Amino acid sequence: MAKLHFKYGAMNSGKSDTLIKTAYNYDERGLATLTVKPALDTKGEDWVVARGGARRRVDVLAATGEDLRARVHETADAQDLRPLHCVLVDESQFLEGHQIDDLFRLAKLDGISVICYGLRSDFRTAMFPGAARLFELADNIEKLPTMCRCGSQAEFNCRKADGRFVFEGEQVAIDGSEVTYMSLCGLCFMQEQESAGATVLG
Repeated sequence: MAKLHFKYGAMNSGKSDTLIKTAYNYDERGLATLTVKPALDTKGEDWVVARGGARRRVDVLAATGEDLRARVHETADAQDLRPLHCVLVDESQFLEGHQIDDLFRLAKLDGISVICYGLRSDFRTAMFPGAARLFELADNIEKLPTMCRCGSQAEFNCRKADGRFVFEGEQVAIDGSEVTYMSLCGLCFMQEQESAGATVLG
């Protein structure tokens, strides 16, 4: 039976790079895949772009409210990708809960493996809705590790605006010219909170 997988990690843990390598492995064996990412993620436009420079074209930009199972089937038919073996999803934390349900149905009802890559929580340590639903439904959950600036394992995504760490604001702000992110361990995260006078963790 096909499974729904969730591979998560802090920023810079190689999620997009792993997706691209996985897609290549399927391609090399002649197995059809579709690559999906939420339209909310405007970085790279209709490409999955890894920090190391690797890129892969996105087949489905999932809009808010969209039936993702139906969209995947429509796209697979339009591209003559039958049988479809795997759906690879980048930035899955930005999907809505019902879209994660759609992906679960793809796996269980349609026999198509689904591998989602994404963040667990935002810069305030709150879980993203898509990630929360994946933790509830995924058959397999795997953490992709990355390092903090101090050498410990990073757990949190810390937002910087104008070169300063911030702990308030909208949940979604795409990494780019206005904001950037740094992956930090728990201790370094709390130290930056204290320096900023924030109380995200009481």
